[in-house]
Amino acid sequence: MALDKARIKCKEYNQEQVLKYYDELDDKAREALLRQIDETDFGVIDRAAHQAGKGKITPIEVLTDAKIKANREKYEAVGIEAIKAGKVATVLLAGGMGTRLGSDSPKGCFNIGVTRELYIFECLINNLMDVVRKAEKYVHLFVMTSDKNHEATMEFFKEHEYFGYKGEYVHFFKQEMAPATDMNGKILLEDKGRLATSPNGNGGWFSSLYHSGLDMCIKKEGIEWLNVFAVDNVLQRMADPVFVGSVINGGFSSGSKVIKKAARDEKVGVICLEDGRPSIVEYYELTDELMNEKFPDGSYAYDYGVILNYLFKVEELEKIIDNPLPLHIVDKKIPCIDENGSPVAPTEPNGHKYETLILDMIHMMKDNLPFEVIREKEFAPVKNKEGIDSVVSARELLKKNGVTL
Repeated sequence: MALDKARIKCKEYNQEQVLKYYDELDDKAREALLRQIDETDFGVIDRAAHQAGKGKITPIEVLTDAKIKANREKYEAVGIEAIKAGKVATVLLAGGMGTRLGSDSPKGCFNIGVTRELYIFECLINNLMDVVRKAEKYVHLFVMTSDKNHEATMEFFKEHEYFGYKGEYVHFFKQEMAPATDMNGKILLEDKGRLATSPNGNGGWFSSLYHSGLDMCIKKEGIEWLNVFAVDNVLQRMADPVFVGSVINGGFSSGSKVIKKAARDEKVGVICLEDGRPSIVEYYELTDELMNEKFPDGSYAYDYGVILNYLFKVEELEKIIDNPLPLHIVDKKIPCIDENGSPVAPTEPNGHKYETLILDMIHMMKDNLPFEVIREKEFAPVKNKEGIDSVVSARELLKKNGVTL
């Protein structure tokens, strides 16, 4: 991008301050800044300020564990057939770092083993290999990284020989970035020649995948279904034939793995309908009335939480790729420079990050099948070093599931 065009873009969005130090930069730094201005979506700031509220929330029918068991063989056969035909691929969301675990490496590189090395990435590959052995077919794995961990993630997989997986089936792509602003919506500078940016949220996975050029792989391989899952759940089962088969058998365009809530106020997003379409209400959006609403039989109406394991039909995703997702504003501590060009390491939130969420993609689908899984078998999030949803609790659950640590 030329300087004159960058000035026009900055003026259009009232962000001229990002060019404040342009004349002080060397040629390489100037080029990098102009490229970043060209590639960064300034429009997110305005869009985030005009978000609609939630619509009418009603219950959605869940495929419970009891119903799954009654039809398990049928669902599994349908799923295996789709996997054998190469119609199913997986997408691992792995753009985060292990900071909260006390690590400076990508989160998936964290060693959760006790008496041996066992990495989070390795746990997930081991789970996927169960499907490969059952279907006798390798499944493509698309790994979404971020600016901060892209090279380190690729090198880690290569160094460990993809943990026994076939390397030609593993593809890496970077998540797109969004600007970070101060509390007044002005884009912050990380340094004099670089905007402060952050990954655009897990809702950006499909557009990032497509814009990386990997859409050609999807088309070439005839992939019809993408199973998206998060890096921090070491019991995550992906390309699960029973899950895949149940969604296909029911004629659904998407599916969500869900668990029964352990408590009324558990901090998980709740699957539901919103204005008649599938949706997810975050735990902090769930009113006391909805939280305690019951069906006539006494069971709770909103009793199932999502675990960030979703199955999407590719043709349905392609229909919405150009539709902007709602933006969520998150207050964060953002390292930056001040008005004098001096570095600032804030101890309190000093600005906004703008994120899209995958749960909003569910609401853009015409339908969704909530698929119950057993918490102790498929939900072991590693978010903290100790306590709830931690390395400690995940290790205990891994041991219960027969994994040697």
